[in-house]
Amino acid sequence: MTTENSSDRIAVIGAGSWGTALAARLAANGHDVLLWAYEHEVMQEINASQTNSLYLPGIALPLSLRSTTGLAEAVSGREIVLLVTPVQVMRGVLRQLADTIRSSAIIANASKGIELATLNTVSQICGELLPSGITDRYVALSGPTFAREVAQGLPSLIVAASRDEQAARRVQAAFSCPNLRVYTNNDVTGVELGGAVKNVIAIAAGICDGLGFGHNARAALITRGLAEMNRLGQAMGAFSSTFSGLAGMGDLVLTCTGDLSRNRTVGFKLGQGMRLADILAEMRMVAEGVKSAESVFNLSIRQGVEMPIVEQTYRILHEDKPAREAVTELMGRDLKAEG
Repeated sequence: MTTENSSDRIAVIGAGSWGTALAARLAANGHDVLLWAYEHEVMQEINASQTNSLYLPGIALPLSLRSTTGLAEAVSGREIVLLVTPVQVMRGVLRQLADTIRSSAIIANASKGIELATLNTVSQICGELLPSGITDRYVALSGPTFAREVAQGLPSLIVAASRDEQAARRVQAAFSCPNLRVYTNNDVTGVELGGAVKNVIAIAAGICDGLGFGHNARAALITRGLAEMNRLGQAMGAFSSTFSGLAGMGDLVLTCTGDLSRNRTVGFKLGQGMRLADILAEMRMVAEGVKSAESVFNLSIRQGVEMPIVEQTYRILHEDKPAREAVTELMGRDLKAEG
């Protein structure tokens, strides 16, 4: 088993803010890290000046961190492959990697969302495209973490979930350091669902804030959003305890309240009256909750799970429903016991 003092050869696939922050953390921990960037200019800047001004401005990256735009080069011979690309393009990326990943590699994922076309989680997408020996060691990473704060070395906690305890412990050891504490978990489904649903609830929380509804409404929305997350998770075989932990409540609270949250920002601007298309046109980085609102809503229908906050958020985002009307409907639902 790998210890904190040993070095792994790690590929990080995706040089957005989160991928760059995680690659920097791994490189600072002494690992041999190769970061795949989609944009040629991002790769060049990382290699030339150890910065990524497009996605993580103002952060000095470790001198040992290298970048490439070649997917095959990025994963060839690597012992751990960490996926950090938007979930909606994950299938295409994995198709290109499938024949190059070494058979003994650990595949880990730090992206959050549900594939729109299939309603699959990333572990399910990997299960379709990668050999079973690799997907048996799949590790899902999640938790209350903004990329910038991790990159700045501020204290943060995450979860590494896998059905293979040794794989989870190896990823735990790779990331762990005095300012990043990693817990292991075996509930891959719960960790993945928590990461997808919280982005949708964060948009809803932003809408409430943008409408000026106050702290009471936001706190209630977070609490009821957690209940919706739990209901969907249990219907799909996840553990309720996962949603009271870092990948559930922890990430939900952060994303619904933190000013660095892209999803909350989308909601806030919607609540202020901006059009979704205009909001997204201003954003360089992806707010996964916009697509996840549709995929999670459709998943709730397929599972027969009632998720009224997710449903109203979907209708605001994709059916142009007025935000105030959606809130009125939520408040006017039939009275019942909490649960």
